[in-house]
Amino acid sequence: GCPRRLLLVSNSTLHGGGYLGHCQQHIQSFLGGKVKRVLFVPYALHDRDAYARTAREKFESLGYGLDSIHESCDPVEAVRKSEAIFIGGGNTFRLLKALYDNSLIQEIRKRVLEDGVPYMGSSAGTNVATVSINTTNDMPIVYPPSLQALGLVPFNINPHYLDPDDKSTHMGETREERIRQYHEEPNTPPVLGLREGAMLLVEGDKATLQGVTGARLFLRGKKPTEHEPGTDFSFLLIDSNLQKL
Repeated sequence: GCPRRLLLVSNSTLHGGGYLGHCQQHIQSFLGGKVKRVLFVPYALHDRDAYARTAREKFESLGYGLDSIHESCDPVEAVRKSEAIFIGGGNTFRLLKALYDNSLIQEIRKRVLEDGVPYMGSSAGTNVATVSINTTNDMPIVYPPSLQALGLVPFNINPHYLDPDDKSTHMGETREERIRQYHEEPNTPPVLGLREGAMLLVEGDKATLQGVTGARLFLRGKKPTEHEPGTDFSFLLIDSNLQKL
């Protein structure tokens, strides 16, 4: 089977807590004792130095060294030598463009899918782990050469998923309506709406919903379904043609 190991987190910060505070135990369990250093990809934010400082402080507090890819003179070589990869949140379009600009799409895919290097993403970093960034919440502030992403899983994710607020007077589309519009297009893959506080752990061909909140699954042509932490989503990994059912 596929050696991939992924921890796809909806959000970096949960209300009332610090950076990655809500998932730090999951991070330690995921990386374990074999990983000594993590390669951080700060491309989703403009101030990469400040972003790297924040991430380094957190990971060092968990017992891991952190190298930021933007400090490397050869980003491709940094990926090839990495023990684990963490792509942080920010603007998904800016992030994906930088991954293409630095020729990292295929390199990261190979390291994760063939070499089994652990991959962690939060928010935008979770978006780019999927088929495409079509279901991001972000504004297209820059123009990547493609919306196709890393494809580490054969479906899409909507991080920071928000349920409709019955008391709101806002007349714009809800998140659910926007995802339904996406699924009006042919051959669009499943979309997993990850609420803040939720994350998906993928180990080989097994995927499990973790965290403190649930998720909402959208399949093309089907009514969305509600899922609690602990749900086995392995079927999403096995069958990428669920939208045709």
